[in-house]
Amino acid sequence: MNFALLLFLLLLVTFAAWVADRLVFRPRRARAAELALAGFDRDAAPGLRASGGEQAVAAEREALRDRMERQPLWLEYTAGLFPVILLVFGLRSFVAEPFKIPSESMLPTLVVGDLILVNKFSYGLRLPVVHTKILDTGAPERGDVMVFRYPSDPSVDYIKRVVGLPGDVVAYQDKRLSINGQPVPLERAGEFEDRRRLTLAPQYSERLGETSHKILTDLEKPPFIQPMERFPHFEKCRYDSRGVTCTVPEGHYFVMGDNRENSLDSRFWGFVPEGNIVGRAFFIWMNFGDLSRIGSFE
Repeated sequence: MNFALLLFLLLLVTFAAWVADRLVFRPRRARAAELALAGFDRDAAPGLRASGGEQAVAAEREALRDRMERQPLWLEYTAGLFPVILLVFGLRSFVAEPFKIPSESMLPTLVVGDLILVNKFSYGLRLPVVHTKILDTGAPERGDVMVFRYPSDPSVDYIKRVVGLPGDVVAYQDKRLSINGQPVPLERAGEFEDRRRLTLAPQYSERLGETSHKILTDLEKPPFIQPMERFPHFEKCRYDSRGVTCTVPEGHYFVMGDNRENSLDSRFWGFVPEGNIVGRAFFIWMNFGDLSRIGSFE
């Protein structure tokens, strides 16, 4: 069971308890409190008033009311949590959702352990759980870092960079990327220091649309690409000894990791359907191993 579904079920349970408390249990506690206060006024108040005065009577009445109207524990942990669950569910579903980077496929842009935020309304508002779009607010652009549900297993979230839009012809030949026949600018940008492995890797600067970002690739390695399976719209891709060339179908996107030698992406498993989109990644809010990572990224 994924977290979104679990949170939705928790929301339903707490909402049902909240409604039941408002309509049934709270009025019942109020009636019980009034009966208890009437008994107190009849039996205990006169003696307490004589020994402690009106302030003592008022304090005891207030304490008795609080005890009688207090929610039982099972309601505190269901109905009492409904507003909090509703707020979390709303923010996570329609504003921003947190994710943790689990792999090195987006190096050097994102490293393992980065905790990121994903904008949930950049590409349209979608109903949680069923993922149906209810409001169109935009579409992915080349260069966006996008989170999506993996086409072969929608229960798993992936993060890659958008390279090809619907209708684009994307070619990755001899380790060089071109879109619609135009080579994507690529310039050497020094070395990337892998602090986990204590190694250096060739780093390049690439420009997709309005976005300039860094990638890792080894131009000396063989360019051959082997598809993992015969994916939907497989016929729109052509594989050869130099790489792959694909025409992106309508309603789909071609995505790649920034760590080109260590990323399973559209080159291997095909296109991302529009319905699988989760949102646009835009901010690193924490990395417990390196606080300098906090901030926005391209």
